[in-house]
Amino acid sequence: MPSVTQTSTVSKTGLWVGRVLSALLMLFFLFDGIIKVIKLAPAVEGTAKLGYPVSLVVPIGIVMLTCVALYMIPRTSILGAILLTGYVGGATATQVRVESIWFLFPVVLGVMVWGSLFFRDDRVRALIPLRSECTAVAGDAP
Repeated sequence: MPSVTQTSTVSKTGLWVGRVLSALLMLFFLFDGIIKVIKLAPAVEGTAKLGYPVSLVVPIGIVMLTCVALYMIPRTSILGAILLTGYVGGATATQVRVESIWFLFPVVLGVMVWGSLFFRDDRVRALIPLRSECTAVAGDAP
């Protein structure tokens, strides 16, 4: 079976921007997940205030920590990003439902998840090109 080699097009600066952004996000998400798993009062009160049963605090924290673990492992980082996107999508929907002014905060977190992955992973840049590699020649357009 022939091996396929990928050449890295990630600049050192871009790689470090992605790593730092990922680290900041992971610290936030780990904090959020851990306080839910150990059922600290602010997590329990916040969950109840948003209209969710208090019995769901620990399972929500476990889901968060699982998503973070998948995101932190390079081989599964894209799956982790997809799952984190779903998680923050639910958080956005919850904030909109309770008419909170913070409804954009989870959206920003989701953008940061993909942005940090974009900076550090060639596969994501191949999926989400910011510039088109193809350039149209005058007269080629239909």
